[in-house]
Amino acid sequence: MKKKLLNQPTFLLGTIITSIMLLMTFIGFFYTPYDPTQMDNSNKLAGCSLEHIMGCDNFGRDIFSRVLQGMGNTFLIAVATVTIGVVCGILLGAFTGYFGGWIDEVIMRIIDVIFAFPSILLALVFVSIFGTGKYNVVFALGIAFIPSFARIVRSEFIKYKDMDYVKSARLAGVSDLRIMFVHILPNTMTVLLSSIMIGFNNAVLSEAGMSYLGIGVQPPDASLGSMLSEAQSYLFSAPNYAIFPGVMIILLVLGFSLMADGLKSR
Repeated sequence: MKKKLLNQPTFLLGTIITSIMLLMTFIGFFYTPYDPTQMDNSNKLAGCSLEHIMGCDNFGRDIFSRVLQGMGNTFLIAVATVTIGVVCGILLGAFTGYFGGWIDEVIMRIIDVIFAFPSILLALVFVSIFGTGKYNVVFALGIAFIPSFARIVRSEFIKYKDMDYVKSARLAGVSDLRIMFVHILPNTMTVLLSSIMIGFNNAVLSEAGMSYLGIGVQPPDASLGSMLSEAQSYLFSAPNYAIFPGVMIILLVLGFSLMADGLKSR
């Protein structure tokens, strides 16, 4: 499987882009050239230079340092969001797909109702009730992502639960939980990994959108979305202010999208 994936240009390119972005994100957790929140009136909207390779924002803060911090915040929120969606989605999808019956009907009807609304809209409703901030965004987006993962896992369990190896395990007296999570779940990983990568992309875009609207990561902390919001008034006077965080969002999404496409076409 590894050799087949690495021989696919799409997956290989996605892996390279994603690795570079993750490396930058990791570095940003431990090192930034300047304090991302430090203001410098003498460098307001300064252009790119050897001292500030991405220039400075309207408060004189180093854009490169804020991009590194923003990538870290965006990445952590996306990972936490997808983790909530995947864990809860796997549990719900596994039980409904494996056991079926009234459990399946009740849970899936609830999931269908939630799934009928766009995830970003559900997150906005949640945040409007419980308040702004990155932790509320994580829970809001995580809950909104559960239905998509639950439906994917459910369909895979329905496909595999009547396979011969599952029937043999039942005849051998293997417990239902062991069959579900040891025998069936590993066979769903290819589809699930592809869905996780797509979910990560959606989480990045959703977080960026919510921070752009001012209800995600709050100042003085940086987020790629909030940086774009701050930069919109300076698109012509300081285009670098918007270009760099915008490019980082594009590359984050592009890398995982290419990897997901490579997994699908495997």
